[in-house]
Amino acid sequence: MSTTDDRRFEILHAIVSDFVDTQEPIGSKALVDRHRLGVSSATVRNDMAVLEAEGYIAQPHTSSGRVPTDKGYRLFVDKISEIKPLSAAERRAILSVLDSGVDLDDVLRRSVKLLAQLTRQVAVIQYPVLSTSRVRHLEMVPLSPSRVLLVVITDTGRVEQRMATLAEPIDDETVSRLRVMFSQALDGKRLEDASVAVAEMAAQAPSDLYEPVVTIATVLVETLVERGEDRLLLGGTSNLARSAADFTPATGGMDTVLEALEEQVVVLKLLAHTQGTGHVTVQIGEETNTENLRSTSVVSTGYGASGTVFGGVGVVGPTRMDYPGTIASVAAVAKYVGEVLSER
Repeated sequence: MSTTDDRRFEILHAIVSDFVDTQEPIGSKALVDRHRLGVSSATVRNDMAVLEAEGYIAQPHTSSGRVPTDKGYRLFVDKISEIKPLSAAERRAILSVLDSGVDLDDVLRRSVKLLAQLTRQVAVIQYPVLSTSRVRHLEMVPLSPSRVLLVVITDTGRVEQRMATLAEPIDDETVSRLRVMFSQALDGKRLEDASVAVAEMAAQAPSDLYEPVVTIATVLVETLVERGEDRLLLGGTSNLARSAADFTPATGGMDTVLEALEEQVVVLKLLAHTQGTGHVTVQIGEETNTENLRSTSVVSTGYGASGTVFGGVGVVGPTRMDYPGTIASVAAVAKYVGEVLSER
C-alpha cells in the first residue's frame, strides 16, 4: 500500500473511531484537532473527498461532516490486524461467571447475559447442534411398571428427557436388560448415527422384548433427530434502545430489527456463516442478506472443543459499533464457553 493509501486509511480509521464514539458526522477540522495526522487540513479535506468518491464515507446532510458507509466499515474491519486482548482480570471474570453454571442451560444463559454486558449489544448463542454431538450416557428410570423415563446425555452437555409408555408392564430386570441393549447401541455414537442404530434394534430384539424395544426406540429416534425449536438464546435486546437513532425510518427502524431477531431461522442463518472456532466472522449491513437487518452488523464465531463446533455465538447491533472490542469479547466468550462445556 502506498503512503497516500496508508494516510487515507488512517483518516478513515479516525472517522470510524470518532463516529462510533460521538454518533456525529465527522468534519476535517475535528479530525485535525483530535488526531495527529501529520498533514494539513487541506490534505485531509482532499483525502476525505477521495474516500467519499470511492464509497468509504458519505455526507448525510449538506454542509455536515462525513460518516462511514458499510464499505468503509468493511475496510476498517478487514484491516484489524489482531484481536484486542482482554486483560487477565477480564478473562478471569468471564471464566468465573461461566464456570459457575450448574448445567448447559445455565451456562448458555450466563453466556448471553455476559456477552450482552461486555458489548452492550444483543447477544445470541445457539444450543449445541445435536447432529455434531455424541451420546455420552443413556439412562432408563422406571417410574411405574409401564412407564420409563429416558434420559440422553450428550458430550456437549445437552440433556434430553422423554417418557416412554409401554403397552404391557415390565419388571426391573427387564428394564436392566433394555438399558444394556440400548446403551451398547448408542454409546459414543454421533446422534445421527445413533438414531439409525436405534431404528434397527427392533429387527434384532429378542422376541420377549420386541414390544418394549419398538416403543422405546420410537421415542428415542424422535429425541435424537435434530429439532427446530428451543435452539437459540438471546440476551440484551434492551440494548437496542441505546442505539435507537442508528435505526432510521429509511431502513425500517428498530422494530424491523426486533422482528428479525424473533425469527430463529433468520438468526440461525446468520450464525451459519461461522466456519469454526478461533475465527470471528463480521457481517456488515447488506452482507447479512436480510432486509430487516440491513442497518445492523453481526459479529459471530463458533464455540466448541477439540476441533468440534458445538454451535454459534455472537452479537447483533448497529453498524456503528466498536468492532475491535466486540470481536475480542465474542472470541473470548466463545473460547471459555467451549472450555467449560468440554470439561463437564
